Amino acid sequence: MAFEPVKETTESRIREVPLGSGEVKVGGENVLPFHIFEGEMPNRPLIAVEVYDYYPEEWPDAVKEPLADVLSDPVAWAKKAQDEWGADLIALRLKSTDPKGMNRPVEEAVEIVKSVVNAVSVPVIVYGSEDVEKDGEVIKAVASACEGKNIILGPALEDNYKTIGAAAIGYNHTVAAKTPIDVNLAKQLNILLSNLGVDTGKILIDPTTGALGYGLEYTYSVMERLKIAALRQNDSMTQMPLIADVGSEVWRAKEAKASASEEPAWGDERKRGVMWEIVTATALLMAGAGIVIMRHPEAIKTVRKVIDSMMSKGD
Repeated sequence: MAFEPVKETTESRIREVPLGSGEVKVGGENVLPFHIFEGEMPNRPLIAVEVYDYYPEEWPDAVKEPLADVLSDPVAWAKKAQDEWGADLIALRLKSTDPKGMNRPVEEAVEIVKSVVNAVSVPVIVYGSEDVEKDGEVIKAVASACEGKNIILGPALEDNYKTIGAAAIGYNHTVAAKTPIDVNLAKQLNILLSNLGVDTGKILIDPTTGALGYGLEYTYSVMERLKIAALRQNDSMTQMPLIADVGSEVWRAKEAKASASEEPAWGDERKRGVMWEIVTATALLMAGAGIVIMRHPEAIKTVRKVIDSMMSKGD
């Protein structure tokens, strides 16, 4: 007798969220990650490439070296990510607006965003510095300046979701809702945004990401539980696609960035850091991430091959 695997089917589905002009979409599946043999996964997971709005001097050389020609120019950086690394999205971080850092004025940040958005054809994620008050000002101005471009605004937090949510509603954008790693907190923020008037089909969940060795297994568990609640329990407030913010978490882990001279037993940091990012991104794709935000070109290249391989299993 031929072996027939047991198939679990469901009528529930992750919402399909159009990004940018609408040609790129995330979500839409009615199966657990890559279980294409059980149902539909119409949109492959997406790779968003990080771009910073200032020269990230604090980054380890293992990351700065392959990006040396673009690190001082966010527009060139974004274009290279799109044209050479095949970025599905650009994840622009306005870290320089942080009042505890460079405290770049809102007007300057808006000009950087407009330049990047106009330079690429892929959708753009715009994250502030995560200073609640400053992000409210910056994201509201960015939303107005990019009206109708349907960028992903964030992170919307419990303390500023009203400002960011209202900006998304007023100027037709999508929201990335970020909470500490917890299923109930993620669901609650989605409810609050929905009550505010944000279309549930324009919300993405950023559940907060832990890198390998720094909470990866907890992140995996929470993302998995969000998927199960969405598909097995038909919970409409967890049926939003998930974002895994991989690059920024991985490259601040000591094991990823410490040099071989500091930790000779750990080996070459250029290989080690890339592997740290690959393992973290791959694990979270298996947990259900619809978008992974990544940093190193070699890690991006490998994870793209992983996605290609997993999506082909259903052919």
